[in-house]
Amino acid sequence: MKRDDLKDQPCSMARTVAVIGDRWTLMLLRDCFLGVRRFDAFQERLGISRTIIADRLKLLVDEGVLARVRYQDRPPRDEYRLTPKGFDLYPVVMSIVHWGNQHYAGEAGPPMLHRHRNCGHDIEPVLTCRACGEELRAREVEVRAGPGIGDEAAAAAALPPRRSRTG
Repeated sequence: MKRDDLKDQPCSMARTVAVIGDRWTLMLLRDCFLGVRRFDAFQERLGISRTIIADRLKLLVDEGVLARVRYQDRPPRDEYRLTPKGFDLYPVVMSIVHWGNQHYAGEAGPPMLHRHRNCGHDIEPVLTCRACGEELRAREVEVRAGPGIGDEAAAAAALPPRRSRTG
């Protein structure tokens, strides 16, 4: 299945992967959250072809994740800034970083730490229920069809079969 095919799936995960599922797109987003805004800086940090960077930045701009903002007229130069939609990816990016810190940091520990400016403590992202505040774990969450799934047959096809509690 191609990336373009994913954007038409009745699945939020597939639609999201169609936008940010490429490794270089995720690395560009990482750099955006670290304050990188200019094309040459992305190219210098990532060391990949200008074509790959241009393609991924165009996708992120077209999807409204980044905004292209002119910072110089002669010669024309633009920078790329996170939009509100882009900032909404922060928990996703931080979850990936946290997972990497847990499983790939090595004996010396994580290469970068993230500190909460308001309280001064290093953070580890935690997914919580908005209603009760409890931390969410995969085995404690069940999936059900939402209003965007369409008809009953589509819902049945999209949802996995229920497993027993012992499985």
